[in-house]
Amino acid sequence: QVQLVESGGGLVQAGGSLRLSCAASGRTFRNYAMGWFRQAPGKEREFVARISWNGASTYYTESVKGRFTISRDNAKNTGYLQMNSLKPEDTAVYYCALSSRLLPTINREYNYWGQGTQVTVSS
Repeated sequence: QVQLVESGGGLVQAGGSLRLSCAASGRTFRNYAMGWFRQAPGKEREFVARISWNGASTYYTESVKGRFTISRDNAKNTGYLQMNSLKPEDTAVYYCALSSRLLPTINREYNYWGQGTQVTVSS
């Protein structure tokens, strides 16, 4: 089993920045690709970004390209999501997840999930 704990969420004004962290314990973090998802009230959980096990490959949903950066530090068993130029539509609960697949994107390709951290962007 892998346990994931997200942190770094909060309330920020539009145009501001936040850095989310995802701390992993249990199985070896470096064996998994990592993704970030988000779920806004009344909406389905959506994919935000993904990074391969070694950090060589990243992929973003169109709406966050150029604003968000996903990264990881395998030595610290921690992943990150740097969010800049935040918009009110970025408001959601953000989840990190790990996948045993090489380049996963959709929800069902992920094996382990964190409990989420709330991000609220005010206009």
